[in-house]
Amino acid sequence: MAIEIPRDLLPTDGRFGCGPSKVRPAQLEALIASGATILGTSHRQAPVKNLVGSIRERLAALFRVPEGYEIILGNGGSTAFWDAAAFGLIEKRSQNLVFGEFGGKFAASAGAPWLEAPDVRKAEPGSLTVAEIVEGVDVYAWPHNETSTGVAAPIQRVAADGALTVIDATSAAGGIEFDAAQADVYYFAPQKNLGSDGGLWFAAVSPAAIERIERIAASGRYIPEFLSLKNAVDNSRLNQTLNTPALVTLQLLDSQLEWILDNGGLAWAAAGTAESSSVLYDWAEASAVATPFVAEAAHRSPVVATIDFDDSIDATAIAKTLRANGIVDTEPYRKLGRNQLRVATFVSIEPDDVRQLTRSIDYVLENLSV
Repeated sequence: MAIEIPRDLLPTDGRFGCGPSKVRPAQLEALIASGATILGTSHRQAPVKNLVGSIRERLAALFRVPEGYEIILGNGGSTAFWDAAAFGLIEKRSQNLVFGEFGGKFAASAGAPWLEAPDVRKAEPGSLTVAEIVEGVDVYAWPHNETSTGVAAPIQRVAADGALTVIDATSAAGGIEFDAAQADVYYFAPQKNLGSDGGLWFAAVSPAAIERIERIAASGRYIPEFLSLKNAVDNSRLNQTLNTPALVTLQLLDSQLEWILDNGGLAWAAAGTAESSSVLYDWAEASAVATPFVAEAAHRSPVVATIDFDDSIDATAIAKTLRANGIVDTEPYRKLGRNQLRVATFVSIEPDDVRQLTRSIDYVLENLSV
């Protein structure tokens, strides 16, 4: 018999997916209001270029980027950026920290045949590894937040002469505090904390990273036009992209950035995600059948909470029951293969909705075996 969760236990909004993430109703209203002046128009003309310019300015303000840093963007998501970095950012060899699926994907791209084999440093899922200076490495790369496992890593520049520190921020950007001066490239797709859609990547890049991009582009290395970071830099300075950008993505992102900045910026957003994730971790630690997957509290993500369940509990049945009651996308990362729930606590997700989620899970647990 299907379990029906009482309405007074349900969250106001049941979207807890790790990407694409919850989009606030106000963003959709702003999209509708602007649609006639943006959608279906040329991305080489003022309305769209002004929108791109607004996003670049707001991202720079949100991240408090140092003088000389630039916000650039390009077609495609983080997967496109990994390949672009292999062509136009890694000079000879990278060091890639792998503590989940997404760090591993960049490491695979860094294994391109024109580069030396990357120095890959792996940690078991749920744990963290750290960078170590290695002679000949010119890019040190790791995720700020590993979306697949719920591990967050500190951002600290690697003090190796001439090397760049390159950070995958897709599920961290806009939801976790950091010092932009500690990274040369802080890149992301905007469909997590930034409440947008796919089709574009963005990056905050240092003067050293721009110099590297321009030097490799002038070196004679073959670089496909679509994956050229030099093209991305040049087009971004004109507030455009090589090909037509995803206009809905841009509009949703701009209104989300406005909302975050109006409420207090990154410090405000990070306080909200920390509150929401703490609700889940505290609940799991107090539970007789659940535990935080990431054992080291300092490494637990404030934006992606992974919760393991005892073998006596079928987490798949919990997620299925939640979904039947309008609470969606709490399933674990598909390749991790654990008996767990994965819950996004991005900035758009209200802490009170996370509290209601834990009450709903408790109700399901009480009634699964009845």
